[in-house]
Amino acid sequence: MSARPSRQAWLIVAGGFVAFTVSASLMHAYTVYLLAFVADFGWTRAEASVAYSVGQVVGGISSPLVGGLVDRLGAMRMVLLGGCLLTLGLVGSALATSLWQMVFLYGFVMTFGAGCIGMVVFVPLVSRLFVAQRGLAISILQSANGFGRAISAPVAQLMVEGYGWRGAYWMQAGGMALLVVPLALMFRRAESALPAPASGSTASAAPARDWTLKAAMATRHFWLLFLVYALTSIGSFLVSLHQIAFAVGVGFDPLYAAFVLGTGALLALPGVIITGSISDIIGREKAAITTYIISMIGSAAALLIHSPDQHVMLWIHACFFGITWGARGPAITAKTADLFGGRRLGTILGLVTVGSGLGAGIGAWGAGWLFDVTGDYRLAFSLSVVAYGLGAVFFWALRKPVG
Repeated sequence: MSARPSRQAWLIVAGGFVAFTVSASLMHAYTVYLLAFVADFGWTRAEASVAYSVGQVVGGISSPLVGGLVDRLGAMRMVLLGGCLLTLGLVGSALATSLWQMVFLYGFVMTFGAGCIGMVVFVPLVSRLFVAQRGLAISILQSANGFGRAISAPVAQLMVEGYGWRGAYWMQAGGMALLVVPLALMFRRAESALPAPASGSTASAAPARDWTLKAAMATRHFWLLFLVYALTSIGSFLVSLHQIAFAVGVGFDPLYAAFVLGTGALLALPGVIITGSISDIIGREKAAITTYIISMIGSAAALLIHSPDQHVMLWIHACFFGITWGARGPAITAKTADLFGGRRLGTILGLVTVGSGLGAGIGAWGAGWLFDVTGDYRLAFSLSVVAYGLGAVFFWALRKPVG
């Protein structure tokens, strides 16, 4: 049986990339709004981080639900549902007047909507369509997260400076409303063009074992994956939400900071794809650990920035942190598919992803709280380095087969 994916399989990947880019760009724009909320409402950094942090936790906790829904409804219906929820959340955010409203709209409505247009929806399908090139296919999907993050910062900053944060939300809501149906129909066409899997099909391959959620949770590897997801997210979100606020606090111009950090985030596109591709060759563990080391350098570089004339150091921070943003995702996700393939992969992946949401929530809110307590982000960035190091240790432990 050939393991070479079909043209239709790549069409599924392309559709997922476009849809995921749209949802990711809308969600990551919150990093720009954070300072606007502090200035307009007088919130502390911790308060301004609550909605984002709640969103990360809700995204993780709701992943099993999203995974179960996609196993039953299919990707096209999930994209349609997610697009409608994102539009509703953006309209509500433009009208918000209090913290609890922003927490509800971003933390619950938009987060669940984005989850319906994310990795948990697309990975189960793609993992069945790709065998030898599974890491590459998943990395292309995962790179949409970094690509969306890269374009969101400068675009959102321009909209906020030109029209205010409420006007920016209205513009995003209008854009999402126009894209809901085309995104869903695009994915429908891709799915309808895909032939049904059959014995001997070149489009799919049956896993060695059809894992159930109960059986997966009884293994050591499941919980190691949970910890890897959590620690990786803690390391990432102790930095990512507050990067622009940190740079502006040091003295950099907001638009310049958004440009530099956005350019660094754009490197995630090749970074994720390269990592996913080489994980098919050198193994998931070695590929992931390489990215952990690069991320640690990126976080550590921020600790050396003390004044706005340190442009080179800001670029080093932006590029080293940016190129590995999400780069571990393909290796971790592909490792999950390698270990626990089968019809319930969506549900298993959804539950193990809870660790990612919890870690992201802890990191995003924790950095804001640490800033309020200490007056800067240096302790948060130091803890980011520690979390990445621990994530690398636990990922290396996954090299042994499931017992």
